[in-house]
Amino acid sequence: MSVRTERRRTSIAIALTAGITAGLGLVLTGCGSDGASGAAGADSSATSGATPSTTSGSGSAADGKTGNAATGNDGATSRPAADSAHKTTPPLNGTSRNGLTISDGTRYVVMNGTRVDFGTAVRDLAWSPDGKKAAFVDGDGDLVVSNPDGSGRTVVAKNPGGQNWSHPTWQVRKAVPANGLPGLDNLIFAGRAGGVSKLYGVPATGHNAKPTVLRLGHESGEGTKPVPQTGNVWPSAAGVYGSSVYANADGQVYIRDDYLRQQGAPIGKGSEPAASPVDDESFVFVRSVGGHDHLFRETSTGTGPVFKDLTPNATTDYTEPAYSPDGKTIAARTPNGIVTLPADGSKAPVKVSGYLGLPAYRA
Repeated sequence: MSVRTERRRTSIAIALTAGITAGLGLVLTGCGSDGASGAAGADSSATSGATPSTTSGSGSAADGKTGNAATGNDGATSRPAADSAHKTTPPLNGTSRNGLTISDGTRYVVMNGTRVDFGTAVRDLAWSPDGKKAAFVDGDGDLVVSNPDGSGRTVVAKNPGGQNWSHPTWQVRKAVPANGLPGLDNLIFAGRAGGVSKLYGVPATGHNAKPTVLRLGHESGEGTKPVPQTGNVWPSAAGVYGSSVYANADGQVYIRDDYLRQQGAPIGKGSEPAASPVDDESFVFVRSVGGHDHLFRETSTGTGPVFKDLTPNATTDYTEPAYSPDGKTIAARTPNGIVTLPADGSKAPVKVSGYLGLPAYRA
């Protein structure tokens, strides 16, 4: 993990400079809310024993979609069965006062203990780090930014047709003038055309802007290999420096370091990664173990990456993980709904919602 070891040394140097340069101390600190786990008052029954999902997390990395209407990466906008079932038997909501949201490809987003009508299909919802804006792919396949209630929609980038866009993520970074590091306010997403998936970037403040293919340079050093430019899906950007992780059709998770210079490298086998919002040194991802999709957490160390299975006793599939803003809690999807668990894996997952969809946290 020389890419992150090098950055850590550079970060220390910058921190010392910032201590001397007035006004720079706060630039290197993380941001976010208290991000409660959402387990309080939740259904204490585990999801074990549920029928395994027909879609594995590892398989979704290959084509950029999970193959169901809940996530909607395949363009489906039909209302899933769970959405209509709540009318007679309300499922456990679990989104009150903890920032958790659930989008399922319909126009309704479960959040704040209720369902909010965004006025258009909402696929792959992602929140800006400050929680003031939502980004998603709408019913026309365009990349859209809106207010938290769906109002004030702006088409950041219009789909030219014949493409499938999915999983936008915010890449936000404060400028560090002392190091000549510019600020970032971008959206990164996956685009598939003609069966080929690539990562694209566009300014988050754009209007009908044209996305550009994301540059994916490889880590420098003897023996390093170029990273694949195609087959890339499921990007997740977070942390302080604008780094991101993503999955590839080769079944591996990659890191994209966009600090002093852009470089990247494969980290390990897995899919559907989610970057930690509080540092640039760890992320959670999905890996198939013993016939089920488990959640793993990767942490960078001076001697290389360390992997921890957060769900070692899984009897169901845990997919599509998302971090709370404070980095202490992870939400994930199961065939029975949404669960949360401590990011350090110290406790087993707890079911908090019976809604089926993509979990995300809003600060």
